[in-house]
Amino acid sequence: MSAPSRRGRVAAAFGAGLLFGLGLVLAGMTIPAKVIGFLDVTGAQGAWDPSLMFVMGGAIVIHTVALRLVRRRSAPLFDRVFHLPTRKDLDVRLLAGAAIFGVGWGLAGYCPGPGLVSAAGGMGAGAIFVAALLGGMVLQHVTMLARGRRDVAPRPARRAAAGDVQAPAT
Repeated sequence: MSAPSRRGRVAAAFGAGLLFGLGLVLAGMTIPAKVIGFLDVTGAQGAWDPSLMFVMGGAIVIHTVALRLVRRRSAPLFDRVFHLPTRKDLDVRLLAGAAIFGVGWGLAGYCPGPGLVSAAGGMGAGAIFVAALLGGMVLQHVTMLARGRRDVAPRPARRAAAGDVQAPAT
């Protein structure tokens, strides 16, 4: 297999991002009221809206099939190796981050993907969400550096530490 071209990788990433963003818009995930209506199973803000369960179910089915197909390949189409996580442990940072993510999603009605799509679409609330998201990322990074954590290294070093599988293509 020849070396993947940078242009091919960028085109594939752009196409995947465009498809993902279109799916978010069509599913209504860029409308905070719809997301909050799904998350509010008590009906305190109105009637519970279970429609996003179909979006989640469809995503799980597609991912399951795609993952099985990907694992049959010796290498990805636009890279020399797969970068699949191998870590399976749960630590306090992961659980705390997941809790903060969930609370933020419930309060704002956005998670990062729909927030970025909304901001790119010119929605002010989406732009405010993305600014807060970036601020939180910087604050976390600065806090970890101040504590002397070494696992917030620049991207190439962090990749190997995260447990990515980097098997050479055959």
